[in-house]
Amino acid sequence: MKNIEVYTDIVVVGAGHAGCEAALACARLGLETIMFTVSVDSIALMPCNPNIGGSSKGHLVREIDALGGEMGKNIDKTFIQSKMLNKSKGPAVHSLRAQADKKDYSYQMRKTLENTEHLTIKQAEVTEIIVQDGTLKGVKTFSGAVYYCRACILCTGTYLRARCIYGDVSNYTGPNGLQAANHLTDSLKEHGIAMYRFKTGTPARIDGRTIDYSKMEEQYGDERVVPFSFSTDPEEVQIDQVSCWLTYTNEKTHEIIRENLDRSPLYSGMIEGTGPRYCPSIEDKVVKFADKNRHQVFIEPEGRYTNEMYVGGMSSSLPEDVQVAMYRSVPGLEKAEIVRNAYAIEYDCIDSRQLYPTLEFKKISGLFSGGQFNGSSGYEEAAAQGLAAGINAAMKTLGREQVIFDRSESYIGVLIDDLVTKENREPYRMMTSRSEYRLLLRQDNADLRLTPLGHEFGLIPDTVYNILLDKKKQIEEETDRVEKLKIGAVDNVQEFLQQHGSTPLKTGTTLGELIRRPELDYDMLAALDPDRPQLLRGVAEQVNINIKYDGYITRQMKQVEHFKKLENRKIPEDINYRDIHGLCIEAQQKLEMYRPVSLGQASRISGVSPADISVLLVYLKSGYAKL
Repeated sequence: MKNIEVYTDIVVVGAGHAGCEAALACARLGLETIMFTVSVDSIALMPCNPNIGGSSKGHLVREIDALGGEMGKNIDKTFIQSKMLNKSKGPAVHSLRAQADKKDYSYQMRKTLENTEHLTIKQAEVTEIIVQDGTLKGVKTFSGAVYYCRACILCTGTYLRARCIYGDVSNYTGPNGLQAANHLTDSLKEHGIAMYRFKTGTPARIDGRTIDYSKMEEQYGDERVVPFSFSTDPEEVQIDQVSCWLTYTNEKTHEIIRENLDRSPLYSGMIEGTGPRYCPSIEDKVVKFADKNRHQVFIEPEGRYTNEMYVGGMSSSLPEDVQVAMYRSVPGLEKAEIVRNAYAIEYDCIDSRQLYPTLEFKKISGLFSGGQFNGSSGYEEAAAQGLAAGINAAMKTLGREQVIFDRSESYIGVLIDDLVTKENREPYRMMTSRSEYRLLLRQDNADLRLTPLGHEFGLIPDTVYNILLDKKKQIEEETDRVEKLKIGAVDNVQEFLQQHGSTPLKTGTTLGELIRRPELDYDMLAALDPDRPQLLRGVAEQVNINIKYDGYITRQMKQVEHFKKLENRKIPEDINYRDIHGLCIEAQQKLEMYRPVSLGQASRISGVSPADISVLLVYLKSGYAKL
């Protein structure tokens, strides 16, 4: 029997959040793209928390949207509750978070994929990569079919040699009992790819009819919903929202857990993989934070048309009987019936230091990687990497220059840079504190920062780009007008300032100076600005932030200028670090291992000191770069 042979431009392995963005980017750029998945039912699956966004993750979703990705548009279609987090703090940490209807999210994304030109979905397990002389040539499936391609993007998520575990129960399956991918790991190792074994977990799902909500605190969505996508009409997302609920563990819960730690796979040695530091299981919380007598538990609906409720904050791999006792010790869950048991899942992923900042493997030209397979965690981190890998795989295939997202331009840049330059011995999670330039990289200005780049790639149409240019012009004109508008120390002004607890004027000032006062803002001062033009909410928001935080923004922009100098100093690919006298041995070894593309990236590698960077800079200036 002859095996099938197919020729295509791009192959995407995996149909999770990374795979979806990667496949859509390649297909939308006109490349024939085949996306493989072990189960078509797993497309855009949410195997864990039923939400998109959150602190720093909301930034990523906005950036994905600004570049032409799909995640923001899809959650705007399928959310059931939405909140802007951290509203009491500065704009740099404001982050959108939305509860999703999990089934509808997956359905709508699949619908988008199925109706995208140049994109084909295949249910099959990819078992081998075909490499010749260090260049990817194609992939082979379990059935023996060969798909020759010009580039391949691996987005396998948590499916490679996946094992789901709770108590003594161990099943070699992917999330939600779906088929694991058990063969690709061996092929990757044969081609010299180093692998890690990581772990994540998920809490139980409980029948909502068995919950006593009267013992919990109701959590509402925002009265006025802000969409994730810059292209979504805000009026379309003003819907009836569902409630979430807050309760707490207690000492009885913790006692049950402590008494059964010897039955936990986490502590018995049954689990080999390293788990996420910032999303620990309830067992870990009880052990590591022994001084705390309670932990938050969020009860979140899985969708509008199901009674399943997600028990946020109580992921576990304890045995089934212990899970029942543990959950029923929580106020409101005394009679709870578990629909799906909590479990831990182990899976294979790569050491992401093997990737260039473009997410292409250093050892295999044409092979790219994105998502949890790169050692990260979270749907949003996965989608961001999938989009970046998809863009760069497409650029390489089209013979165009690939892009490196740098830390000063985006959270996507921070995420990828951290993955490829730092040793991650646990699943990586994005946080606002990881970004040095977070005042510049706000979620509200993601379109202004990245939509021009998306337009340059070809993922943003001219119509959308022209809308952005008009928005930018309005922001600049209104900022200039407000900065110049004179406000006199007249009676109505003094009265207004007194009403709002602001110091009266001694002499005239400008409206811009009033906006800079902590207790005032652009919107509040409309009463003193009768000639103000009618502006969209997004324009007014940018005017207010640009004026109020002008000093801080200017300071960070100067920091970025210094950062860019190092980032723009490229390091030739063929450089031999052993030839550079003055570099310490550790720096030589680390630089050889990472092969950084710039001085900036080199400076962020652990073990490479500022002195080493100075030596490297002198070496490059001395004539090497002229060779």
